[in-house]
Amino acid sequence: MRHFAALLLLACSLLGLRAAQPSARPNIILIFADDLGWRDVGWHGTDFYETPHLDKLAASGMVFTNAYAAAGNCAPSRACLLSGTYTPRHHVYAVQSTERGPKAGMRLVPTPNRSGLPRDNVTLAKALKAAGYATGIFGKWHLDGPEGSLPADHGFDTIHESYHGWHEARSKDPQNPKGAFSLTRGAIDFIEKNQSRPFFVYLPHYAIHTALEARPETVARFEAKKPGLQHKHALYAACLYDLDASVGLLMARLTALGLEKNTLVIFTSDNGGTQQSSQEPLRGSKGGYYEGGIREPFIASWPEVIPAGKRNNLPVINVDLFPTFLDAAGVPVPAGKVLDGESLLPLFRGATSLTRKSIFWHFPGYLNDPVIRGRDLDVRTGFRSRPVSVIRQGEWKLHLFHEEWQLDGGRAKLPQNRAVELYNLYHDPGEHNDRAAAEPARRDALLNDLLAWIKATGAPLPTERNPAYDPSALAPAKKGKTNKKQ
Repeated sequence: MRHFAALLLLACSLLGLRAAQPSARPNIILIFADDLGWRDVGWHGTDFYETPHLDKLAASGMVFTNAYAAAGNCAPSRACLLSGTYTPRHHVYAVQSTERGPKAGMRLVPTPNRSGLPRDNVTLAKALKAAGYATGIFGKWHLDGPEGSLPADHGFDTIHESYHGWHEARSKDPQNPKGAFSLTRGAIDFIEKNQSRPFFVYLPHYAIHTALEARPETVARFEAKKPGLQHKHALYAACLYDLDASVGLLMARLTALGLEKNTLVIFTSDNGGTQQSSQEPLRGSKGGYYEGGIREPFIASWPEVIPAGKRNNLPVINVDLFPTFLDAAGVPVPAGKVLDGESLLPLFRGATSLTRKSIFWHFPGYLNDPVIRGRDLDVRTGFRSRPVSVIRQGEWKLHLFHEEWQLDGGRAKLPQNRAVELYNLYHDPGEHNDRAAAEPARRDALLNDLLAWIKATGAPLPTERNPAYDPSALAPAKKGKTNKKQ
């Protein structure tokens, strides 16, 4: 009897395991919003915007509450996502230039920027295509500058309305704001044509980047709605609502085709929200490396593998998606390819930890227009971000500001030079209370880990003094100015 019970228990266990495995290689859909902030979605508590379809998608799978973009603005975040590597490996640090802002306020000569990914960089799409996936991009590419290349060079078979920048996506059809619905229809058509084989859909929307657009009836909906205490921008809300509606159309068609159970759908954004939408309690916004500039909404839905209604608080970052997709598809890492992320597949299947200790950011340049609740120095000199590297390790986050580090005495002068800021994000997600002076042992341990990572990745550091630096020549910067560039 005991033997029978043991065999029965083993059989049930095996059946349960089998039920948690995909029936075949999964389809993969990555929906990438543009400039959507962490606070802007229903499941993170917006008090005015509405995201019913995204909320439904979030309820169907796993929400990551500490998810990040690997850069504070558009092009470098996309380069990290598609290459699976941090910025020091591909050298895309900004849009166009790392020398954006008043030169008289730059104490260091910034590290030059690369405008895009070269053809020889093995991207996520190229790796999946080599493994037999049909691949398509439907929307913003933004990596085809003079040193970059086009989606066709990186493994995409189908390329639909994929322009260089957001400004080329302005729609003449009031029922197709930011091209959200035509992009989605393109993706649906691709899915229908390739439903008999595994496919990878990369759907990088132009919404909700400025200039904001929405259907007239959607604008009217939010103009008639009572404003929230935090969020009240009717056109912003309408643009987001229409983006959400396009996600609903895609998911409805996926279900109608019977493909939803074995399709891994990821929804996230390229960087934090603009100053049109407060991200409080998070500090800052797009372009900066405080939480408001890099923390993102992030959903993973895969009904055959991920149980509904799950939340995960571990820090994850968009360079994790390359190894995650390969792992889910059973595809080995291409020979010679370096990946900086870690597969999230164990978390989808119930694991409670990852092997890595830390995630990182590196921005060795300058971006203009100070953010709300940025550093006082940034407000005076007119920058969203100055040269900085960042580490997050568990609940702790450390910023290393290179101007003060290089020019004001480095480690020996940390108590005076403000080269380092340290925050406990579990207790202080808004980065109000700098703990660098109060916890020197923890500060130094994280600083050592960050410096070791900088050395290991060959991250270039700006070290040369800027001969044009002259703070007396600066006009007073406007605090909280909305940034209309990327």
